[in-house]
Amino acid sequence: MTQPTVRRSLAALVVLVAAVLGTSTGTAAPAQAAPGWAPAATAAIHPGTMMYTAGAQCTANFVFTDLDFNVYVGYAAHCAGTGQATDTNGCQAGSLPLGTPVTFNEGGSLLSEGTVVGHGTLVYSSWLTMHALGTTDANTCAYNDLALVKVDDADIGKVNPSIPFWGGPTGIDTDGTAAGDRVYTYGNSSLRFGISQLSPHTGISLGDDAADGGWSHPLYTVTPGVPGDSGSAFVSADGKAIGVLSTLGLAPLPLSNNIGDIAQELTFAQHHSGLIGLMLVPGTEPFDPVL
Repeated sequence: MTQPTVRRSLAALVVLVAAVLGTSTGTAAPAQAAPGWAPAATAAIHPGTMMYTAGAQCTANFVFTDLDFNVYVGYAAHCAGTGQATDTNGCQAGSLPLGTPVTFNEGGSLLSEGTVVGHGTLVYSSWLTMHALGTTDANTCAYNDLALVKVDDADIGKVNPSIPFWGGPTGIDTDGTAAGDRVYTYGNSSLRFGISQLSPHTGISLGDDAADGGWSHPLYTVTPGVPGDSGSAFVSADGKAIGVLSTLGLAPLPLSNNIGDIAQELTFAQHHSGLIGLMLVPGTEPFDPVL
């Protein structure tokens, strides 16, 4: 068999094993799948790192890998958007093309983009993919908001998949949230002027709306996510990845946030990105929800 055929066969085997074990095809990859993770305490690229795309700043969510051991960092697809902040329908809104360079930064603020600590390339956008597929489902268009940036080979040794402060993720949540469920996140907006003590947040779910088809989870955090936090990771009380910060919600209550469901977003990417064996990588550090 050709090399691509072998990779696809291995990917099919991964899906089969996941099915036998009763897990989603969004199953997390073993942490050792991408060799050479940097120590969590000194890693320059990790969930929560600032990411800049053509001047727009967002926050990294989770680390991903594939069967070729490429390393990807996720953020929101709208972080590469070319429209207004109110353009949230990914099937209609514009986006920068695949191949767009993205930098990983630290210390960014309203005055400066801070220090570049790594480089990557936009290789997958749910928005661009939905455009190409002609997707029309309202929930998918509204909430499928995930993009992947391939980390340059020279910078892979700077990566650690653990979420700062909290640790994890421990896997992927597949059953949504109920009203009152505790959630945890780490935002890194330039509006906070690099004050890391303001980055960890905790909050509660407002309860999923069945009409959203499992694509979105509205929630409150203290403090709310703000521009620049977009794309950041949310995990459950047991450290499982729930979703990606997408929008500032106006309903059912003001100053809430909506997160796109990472299990559905990742499954969509696995089917349509062309990245064979794409999986989320769990953190090397244990999840600790104690404030």
